[in-house]
Amino acid sequence: MEQIFEKPTRCDIAWQDIESLLMALGAEISEGAGSRVRIALKDWRGVYHRPHPGKETVKGAVDQLRKDLLKIGVKP
Repeated sequence: MEQIFEKPTRCDIAWQDIESLLMALGAEISEGAGSRVRIALKDWRGVYHRPHPGKETVKGAVDQLRKDLLKIGVKP
């Protein structure tokens, strides 16, 4: 959680760590088409792209996830 809210935005967070965090928060995660991942947490629904060929999440996705988490009241 701290890595997601860290400034400047990190680009070395493994997607698997993000999925694990979201599941620990109670999110439902399902596979979409291609590398898409659908996430449902509280009243929020989001679609992200699982990184490939690397495992690190891009800065833009980390920024968006931070905004999405703040919208539903999740803070570090």
